Amino acid sequence: MQKLVERNTYTPADIPHVCSNCDPVLKALKGRSGVPDLKTSSNNSDAALTGLVVPEQNLRVSVAKTTFVLNRRGKPLMPCSPQKARMLLNADKAKVVQLTPFTIQLKAATGEGVQPVTLGISSGYNHAGLSAVTEKQELYSSEVQLRTDIVKLNSERRQYRRSRRSRKTWHRKPRFLNRKKSEGWLVPSIQHKLDSHIKIINKVKQLLPVSNIRVQVAAFDIQKIKNPSISGVEYQQGDQLGFWNVREYVLYRDNHICRYCKGKSKDPVLNVHHIESRQTGSDRSGNLITLCKTCHGKYHKDEIELKVRPGRGFKAETFMSMVRWKFVDQLRKLGNTVSHTYGYITKSGRIAQGLPRSHINDAFVIAGGNGQQRSSDSYFIRQVRKCNRKLFKGARSHIKNTAPREVFGFKRWDKVLYAGKELFVKGRRVKGYFALSDIAGKLVKGSISHRKLLLLETAKTLLIERSRIPLHPAV
Repeated sequence: MQKLVERNTYTPADIPHVCSNCDPVLKALKGRSGVPDLKTSSNNSDAALTGLVVPEQNLRVSVAKTTFVLNRRGKPLMPCSPQKARMLLNADKAKVVQLTPFTIQLKAATGEGVQPVTLGISSGYNHAGLSAVTEKQELYSSEVQLRTDIVKLNSERRQYRRSRRSRKTWHRKPRFLNRKKSEGWLVPSIQHKLDSHIKIINKVKQLLPVSNIRVQVAAFDIQKIKNPSISGVEYQQGDQLGFWNVREYVLYRDNHICRYCKGKSKDPVLNVHHIESRQTGSDRSGNLITLCKTCHGKYHKDEIELKVRPGRGFKAETFMSMVRWKFVDQLRKLGNTVSHTYGYITKSGRIAQGLPRSHINDAFVIAGGNGQQRSSDSYFIRQVRKCNRKLFKGARSHIKNTAPREVFGFKRWDKVLYAGKELFVKGRRVKGYFALSDIAGKLVKGSISHRKLLLLETAKTLLIERSRIPLHPAV
């Protein structure tokens, strides 16, 4: 229990803990937790690191062992220990900027000597790893789970756009000659992942004085992945050589027999079925199988279940081959000092140090890590949508959506404190009850009153949590 040395404003009796010297936190708490705005002047050394809690909650918000520091102008300095951060906050020489990662900003001008910091990034299609290293230690490490729903959302948008053209609705003036693609154009899903890598790098640069960025570049031979013994002219002779189209190849591959009933239905009409929806699985042959018309109809009526999986795709390899140099060039255009390395170098360095394969360990090796003290704090970051609320609803999208974006001061993906645990708002109800989940989206509590919640951080597109990162395959 904290003891207040001085209290110059009224504090409700049912609130045992209050924040001190945390200007952004207090501003965020105002109107968000059902508690009046509070001010305290001088608290004990742990006050700045303790979250405001509601009754029956006496646990502190978890605090990292490394505190990131910004100067008076908001530029990053070298991090400090929590003890030094407490002294600065207690003496009113600094203020809290954010809780995760815990960051403070100095209120007075000081010396700004910094050390060389190298940021290594292990890029990938679904996950990315980041590691910031100096000559003596690792200062920061995180793993980012990127969004994988861009293709599906773009397909839905295309469907809505096409349906609007066939019904009476709002129209804009027709525009022509606007379909030319700019130089260096990428498909939206790939462009989004490239922009996401740039974004997470800029987030680290807001915390640390990064002097050099090292990126791993790689090109994959997809044909050789499929057939390791391929060579010469065989590269020009793919599986579909001699067939009119993909459908003819799939029928030939399956011997013109239904893959489900094996011809028992005696139906002579054969269809080519998408195992995974064409919206996300495409028309590649590995996603197609042969079904007779009878079985095909039963499947879409949910009368039968197919026990077959689509063949392996190569989205990750294609992404790395397409954007490897665009990634490096774009970082350089932003004024960064960038160098690159290759996968075989990273692999040999990781094996030499006895590290398991993961994006974080790969990023550590890419950044030049070789025996330095590893960071005691690792962060798991999940990327989510920024806008998830339709402006219009109804069968013809003609009814204006009046559902509020914010309910009782809370909105989706806000980080809240409940029963001593840091959770995220996954669903909301107008009466003030919320569904809470962990950072992975797994439901923890289905209906919790807003009176039992405390806002820690407002919703962002990058959800972040200090934890031990699970080792994902570097893909």
